[in-house]
Amino acid sequence: MKGIYKLIFIPISLLIGASCSAYLEEEPKDRMDEEAAYSTLSDVQRNGVLSLYNYVGGYADSQGLQGTGRGVYDLNTFTTDEAMMPTRGGDWYDGGFWQGLYLHRWGVNNEAIYATWEYLYRTVILCNSSLEKIQAFATLHPEENVTPFVAEVRALRALFYYYIMDLFGEIPTTEKSTPALEDIVQEKRSKVFRFIVKELMESEPFLSEERSNQPGVYYGRITRPVVWFLLAKLALNAEIYADDDWTDGHRPDGKSLVFEVDGRQRNAWQTVCDYCDKITMAGYELETDYAANFAVFNESSMENIFVIPMSKTLYTNQFIYLFRSRHYNHAKAYGLGGENGASATKEVLETFGYDTSQMDTRFDDCYFAGPVKDLEGRQIVLDDGVTPLVYEPWEVALDVSGKPWEKTAGARMKKYQVDPTALKDGKLLDNDIVLFRYADVLLMQSEAKVRNGENGDMELNRVRSRARMEERPATLENLLKERMMELAWEGWRRQDMIRFGVFTRSYSCRPQLPGEENGYTTVFPIPERVIDMNSQLHQHKGY
Repeated sequence: MKGIYKLIFIPISLLIGASCSAYLEEEPKDRMDEEAAYSTLSDVQRNGVLSLYNYVGGYADSQGLQGTGRGVYDLNTFTTDEAMMPTRGGDWYDGGFWQGLYLHRWGVNNEAIYATWEYLYRTVILCNSSLEKIQAFATLHPEENVTPFVAEVRALRALFYYYIMDLFGEIPTTEKSTPALEDIVQEKRSKVFRFIVKELMESEPFLSEERSNQPGVYYGRITRPVVWFLLAKLALNAEIYADDDWTDGHRPDGKSLVFEVDGRQRNAWQTVCDYCDKITMAGYELETDYAANFAVFNESSMENIFVIPMSKTLYTNQFIYLFRSRHYNHAKAYGLGGENGASATKEVLETFGYDTSQMDTRFDDCYFAGPVKDLEGRQIVLDDGVTPLVYEPWEVALDVSGKPWEKTAGARMKKYQVDPTALKDGKLLDNDIVLFRYADVLLMQSEAKVRNGENGDMELNRVRSRARMEERPATLENLLKERMMELAWEGWRRQDMIRFGVFTRSYSCRPQLPGEENGYTTVFPIPERVIDMNSQLHQHKGY
């Protein structure tokens, strides 16, 4: 199949640059003739639909929606008050990359931002190519029903356009695999937003209602509940996505943004609730045990909606977040590897009530802090074989070089259960990576009700009750805190902070950049090398 991708090298370079030439021009041994690849309906499904899911996960930097480094997840996480990568002497400076993310000093020539743009657009172009080939097959075989295949690819493409629009704002859109230069034009963010909504709404009736998170024919695929979740998320952020100038201090009112849901005119907040209700009616529910959603072999979760399927022996998708967070000796005690990096911020500690009698129960589900033990309950020690390994959460800072706690500062990622049989230092494991889950549905619904002038207490406190925490009124302030606690390490924090208007504020170790109060850093810059290749593209304000 990879041989077919060579056909799209020239036009795709206008969108993502020339660095992908080796990928697109390779001559694999399994190269398949294009006609043979689409000769039967099962071929169409296998080569035109299922093959695209290879790009949802990844095994190299900036590839995949989650699991790898320097890509979508890191841009959405290490740019926020949720996580940082402290410089630890000679470790984790990396040319200032991690500090730059946290300080919002990423610039227009950032390699990770460029690679993420390239990955997302490459997948869009592959979806376009599949749609063209499916249509060509349908023309030759009018007796075959390809409608579900078309719907699934359109929805998958919409998912990738959603991530591009969320990260980059005003972007080019194309529905062709070989667009002409004059067709590659930046669209207003509001237009891209409405295009994504339209694609999902038109695809939804032809998709299966089966669970995507559980093994079977639809495992890891786009189904109706996945689309409902995406539509709810789009409507929840409608004020952001319908705003064509995010630097002028004004945004549209969600109550005046209209969607048509099942033949009814609904505002943005009502739309969120409608799609959240659909997911509830489909049987999704909170797991009794929060940790069950992130366990080894978590396919049985009744809460997870969309996941990246993981198998240490079947798939090449990797999951590096645990690996790069644990201290070397911590990981070694599990028989795995570690890079002693990613840590929680002080804002996380304060929000969870760490070190107080009111500490949220989910802190221990999400973070390692203080003394740590191995899987048999034995204290893990440092290299001298005597001194206990003790993480020191409050000592976290952007640079801890030369400090007594240089190697131990910061609470570390714990959220996913340890798979002691994991391969490749712990990066190949059997915990599926959770992208969408039902707790977020309840929090979205609660927030939408509050923004619409209604009471969202019930949905918020269902989530808190599962965590055995006292009830709270559903205010916007409480909801932003709840999202940090419930959804820690799940890649939503940047989007949440932007929606709540706090992304550009100062917080620990991060002063506000000059001019940043206008919101220009709420979108990433169009990579300069992409603009250099296509003069029709222009840079966002502020960069």
